[in-house]
Amino acid sequence: MAQRYVRVQTKAGQLYYGLLHLDRRIQVLDAPPWLKGQLTDQELAPDSYHILAPCAPSKIIAVGKNYQKHAAEMGGEVPKEPLLFFKPPTAVIAADTPIQYPPQSERVDYEGELALIIGDRCVDCTPDEARQKIWGYTIANDVTARDLQRRDNQWTRAKGFDTFCPLGPWIVRELSAGARLQTFLNDAPEPVQSAPINEMVFSPEFLVSYISQVMTLLPGDVILTGTPEGVGSVKVGDRIRVEIEGIGSLENAVIAKQVAEKAID
Repeated sequence: MAQRYVRVQTKAGQLYYGLLHLDRRIQVLDAPPWLKGQLTDQELAPDSYHILAPCAPSKIIAVGKNYQKHAAEMGGEVPKEPLLFFKPPTAVIAADTPIQYPPQSERVDYEGELALIIGDRCVDCTPDEARQKIWGYTIANDVTARDLQRRDNQWTRAKGFDTFCPLGPWIVRELSAGARLQTFLNDAPEPVQSAPINEMVFSPEFLVSYISQVMTLLPGDVILTGTPEGVGSVKVGDRIRVEIEGIGSLENAVIAKQVAEKAID
């Protein structure tokens, strides 16, 4: 099994990056691993922490319609250049943290995706240089308020709600080019999405290179590489599980967002 790098919080509230062992012990790093963090002698017992999203990015850049069949199911063609959009860092949640269904939307969709973690400052990189800037890989769910996306004609609101970027549960350094991504809804045995990641139109290194010619990528930044065909809607009470061979699985339930009532003076 590939080494699994995690970000955790102890019961006392301390944050650590570390290496997750098979027995769920964590060997603590003295810094984020992409900042050359080294293993220390400190260990965390399995019952002393909970797993957070594996990084805290300065920005999340996502790519639309990067699988040909998904572009077709959305009623369009693959763009001639990568179609970029942002998700805010405040959208990030960990595995097993609920996705909050916002009251503004009547149609929320799952989108299982491979996420790239940037390991070094990246500006105007070639694809070959960009390959060296990808520190690792994790799983993401690009949750989308589809009705708002269509209504707004741009994607900031539809993609940007709090909890709309489940990420994790850990990062691995290497991944097979033919690793399969699958998304499961509730207890259904058959996946609603299933495709090898090498069906992407624009490869990970091309995406990193392309984005780096627009904006500076910083260590810990996240790039969502697009979703394959099979996206669909969720309702309150559903559970979505995204699996990628060689990484693991990311599962989140859907709950109704509770809007606090403010007192009127």
